[in-house]
Amino acid sequence: MNTTLQTLGFIRVAVCSPALRVADVDYNVREICEAIDRAQAADVNLVVFPELSLVGYTCGDLFYQRLLLEQAFVGLLAVREYLRQTYVSKERPCPDVIVGMPMSIAGKNFNCAVFLSNGEVAGFVPKTYLPGTGEFYEERWFSSAADATVGQILVDGVNVPFGTDILFQASSMPEYTIGIELCEDVWAVVPPSSDAALSGATILVNLSASNEVLGKADYRRDLVKSQSARCLAAYCYAAAGAGESTTDLVFSGHSIIAENGRLLTETKRFSFDTEMAIADVDVQRMTAERLKNNTFGLSKPSRKFRVINVHKPSLYPANPAVALLRPLTGSPFVPKDAARRSEICEEIFAIQITGLAKRLLHTGCQCVVIGVSGGLDSTLALLVCAKAFDKLNLPRTGIIAITMPGFGTTSRTRGNAEKLAEFLGTTLRIIPIADAVRQHFRDIRHEESVHDITYENAQARERTQILMDIANQTNGIVLGTGDLSELALGWCTYNADQMSMYNVNASIPKTLVRYLVEWCAEAEFVGSDTAAVLHDICATPVSPELLPLKNGSIQTQETEKTIGPYELHDFFLYYTVRFQFTPRKILFLALTAFAGTYSADEILQWMTVFYRRFFTQQFKRSAMPDGPKVGTVALSPRGDWRMPSDASFALWMRELERLTQESSPVSSPQTMVQG
Repeated sequence: MNTTLQTLGFIRVAVCSPALRVADVDYNVREICEAIDRAQAADVNLVVFPELSLVGYTCGDLFYQRLLLEQAFVGLLAVREYLRQTYVSKERPCPDVIVGMPMSIAGKNFNCAVFLSNGEVAGFVPKTYLPGTGEFYEERWFSSAADATVGQILVDGVNVPFGTDILFQASSMPEYTIGIELCEDVWAVVPPSSDAALSGATILVNLSASNEVLGKADYRRDLVKSQSARCLAAYCYAAAGAGESTTDLVFSGHSIIAENGRLLTETKRFSFDTEMAIADVDVQRMTAERLKNNTFGLSKPSRKFRVINVHKPSLYPANPAVALLRPLTGSPFVPKDAARRSEICEEIFAIQITGLAKRLLHTGCQCVVIGVSGGLDSTLALLVCAKAFDKLNLPRTGIIAITMPGFGTTSRTRGNAEKLAEFLGTTLRIIPIADAVRQHFRDIRHEESVHDITYENAQARERTQILMDIANQTNGIVLGTGDLSELALGWCTYNADQMSMYNVNASIPKTLVRYLVEWCAEAEFVGSDTAAVLHDICATPVSPELLPLKNGSIQTQETEKTIGPYELHDFFLYYTVRFQFTPRKILFLALTAFAGTYSADEILQWMTVFYRRFFTQQFKRSAMPDGPKVGTVALSPRGDWRMPSDASFALWMRELERLTQESSPVSSPQTMVQG
């Protein structure tokens, strides 16, 4: 892939808590410059240092000392000169740098953040909210930004913007837009970063000096995550470290990077050495989130901002194997952490149960008809149905579980379906369909030996006809079992398993269905005969079982050998629908997430299948039954996904062709998973 991380929307940021000596500007400058070198060696685009990092936050009344204020400015120029001499003059990639310092302007002291880009001082942002309670006395030494009377200051004869109304943006990469606030600002009721985000900032930075007390680290982490989520932004929080004065307080250097409510990485606390955390933030992802979020679009900033053009972030080498520094999983729908996964499964199961129970209450039905095959989807739907009946105090005998063996039904799946229906206390009916389908073949003059789409779909539609007719007989409803992945791919027969009166699985991807069934075995039916059946169902290969068996085996029609691995399709689906990423970006992410599992050729092969089927099968989703949404990706035409059924997929196919034809070999990137 001839691409870089920046062209895919990734910006590498670092938050740094440097080793520090209070009021020793020369020492602090050296430590900052050494940290810049370390960040640059890691291909960092933006490195953020703590509040007042040139002098130390805990200088106290030394902030009145003219010598300290003058040397702080000399220290700023020293950092600027270091960037010029070390990087700019040698045409080496130069990271953007943000440091903290005190500034004396028009008889007032301000606690400022300073943005340096390409070896130039680009702007000063003063702190707005100055804490003056408890252990904090900032109002003693500094004035609030609200009291500033100038909008620019001279640096070596050049006017440099000064104020809280500044955004820093690379004109050639507008997604790279930075807003700055300082420490207490984010703890305010309305943080300044909120206005910055509404004005276009995708990366929010905070230069902080937050001391440690019991429980504060958790609160701080949650605060940063929350602000990043509220602003649909990346939030980079750089905190003062243990080198600050311990006269009355201890500072830990707890620096954090979060993105839209998700922790990407954080530093080790309580270190006297320089600590740095690095992550790749996805500004394209933030932009996509904002485009879809109507509330964000309707919100207006309370002030106007000046946009300062800065140097475009230095591009990484055109190397597809560069490590991606952010958490990434091949199963975006399934949490890796077992405890979190259990919580998610419990929540989803409750949503499914409540959705079905409400539908039964509304219709007055006390009977549900469901086709059970011994596969994962129908198993999950049957479990939901049983618990919904329990919730409504209805006898489970009102659940009519019908198994309809056909030409490809195996003894394993049929046996599991029958045992599960029996153990759950439902009413089991066994209705073979072979004779009815053969009669249908004769009626439409189709040779049974021709195993084409007609051969397969005739069986699917016969089963749906049985379910619908028995629902009429019993004054019940037919419960659908198809999942989100099948809907995305159109891997369902129109007016057959595509249709029902209600579908509890409609927004659950295939990769999550298995975990839900396993969770039910371990949490809802632990130690029972039901649990043993559920475990065996989870171990059964996925298949529609529509083609005749060969020596009792379904090996000729395992679904994933036909349409591709569901873990890949769910990955494609997540990033296509949730974030609107391009095929190029999804390919890069897939190469990273599935390194060593799938080759680039395999991923491109199944991506082509995904996009073609996703577009051509929209008509099935346009006519899909009701069903509860359970996650951030859903395809209901009445809710999350409104797509014309006849939209062309030519753009996406051409992009995939370009990716296939690019001369550079597509290697599998490595990933450094943090957090």
